[in-house]
Amino acid sequence: MASLKVNGVDKIFPSGSLALYDIKFETKDKEFIVIVGGEASGKSTLLRVIAGLEEASSGEIFIGGKDVTEVEPKDREVAMVFKSNTLYPALSVFDNMGFGLKARKASPTLIEQRVKSAAEILGLTDVLYRKPKALTAAQKQRVAIGRAIVREPKLYLLDEPLSGLDDKLKAELLNVIINLQARMEGTFVYATKNVAEAMTVGTRIAVLKNGILQQFDLPANLYDYPANAYVAFYIGAPSINFINKAKIIKDENGVFAEEGGLKIPLSEKIIKRFADIDVYANADKTVIVGIRPEDAQTSSEGFDTTVSKVESDNGRVYAECELFSHSLVVSAAEGVSAGAKTKLKIDTDRIYLFDGETRLTLLGRDEGYIKTDFAEADYVPMTFKEEEEVKEKFKEKKADKKKKR
Repeated sequence: MASLKVNGVDKIFPSGSLALYDIKFETKDKEFIVIVGGEASGKSTLLRVIAGLEEASSGEIFIGGKDVTEVEPKDREVAMVFKSNTLYPALSVFDNMGFGLKARKASPTLIEQRVKSAAEILGLTDVLYRKPKALTAAQKQRVAIGRAIVREPKLYLLDEPLSGLDDKLKAELLNVIINLQARMEGTFVYATKNVAEAMTVGTRIAVLKNGILQQFDLPANLYDYPANAYVAFYIGAPSINFINKAKIIKDENGVFAEEGGLKIPLSEKIIKRFADIDVYANADKTVIVGIRPEDAQTSSEGFDTTVSKVESDNGRVYAECELFSHSLVVSAAEGVSAGAKTKLKIDTDRIYLFDGETRLTLLGRDEGYIKTDFAEADYVPMTFKEEEEVKEKFKEKKADKKKKR
């Protein structure tokens, strides 16, 4: 079995900087897990802790049901592919790929068998006896992946393996990795900041921010049922539109989210999912309204608006529209141009609502949510204030360390 369990892992660097905080999740055998997040989110550090290249400050790591928290990296049955080129320049492709097996005193016959098998899978047979300097960037990364798979570990850790490649090569290598995962006996954990990559390959995705887990769920669930405003912002391109400091107004005409003259009606579907609606209706509490560009479109009906900009992204056309004091990116109907006065139709069944202070979702799950057996599906992230308190606590500890020096 190649399951992975991360139980309450913290990582605090000697400087006092917080890298990971109370990370908990579990995988099944042969899953393809993606860790996604921006710069300094803790993605690479988490992979290094799992591999044993960094020591966890607290918590436990289990691989295949075995506690490996104190086990040396070489004995964890883990292979890691780094984002930077880590090939040995003096060695051929064959020797680079077989290096790990040779270090473990595997027989020459086994090394040759596994290296040539991996080379065939990765399309490297013709370059097996070349040196890294004679390879393209994509070939070098294939060799790095090959070096990992010849060991046939329980766990494959890939740290931004497509970093630095152009779009065409990224797509090509991503297909290689997807096919590899289907063929190999092992669990893959893949770190990236690229949401499109994550949504393409991940069976489940963990979203990290500042070393803190925000949500760990199926790709579709992250998109449709984000646990907080950060997940809604990070998952999706172009990014979701936010209307901050809105209030919930309930009157004889219905229920609305209102801010600065903009009054968006809440549909019956949204009202049904909004369990605490009476706490927010006609009260001082504020909400954040989220509208994805795919769920609003220039149209012949809806709110009056002016188009300020039109742009294409991945074959789709989007318009930036001015709506009262707000600027929203929405889907553009054919023929819409900058400066046009038009109307904006919002799919009110598809809006998102988050608490203005905690930034947690206010909408419960409905029949569209795909339930899994994992405890992580029911994980509720910290509120914005709680996250800030954790960060502040470690800033103070770091400052104390500096003073003591």
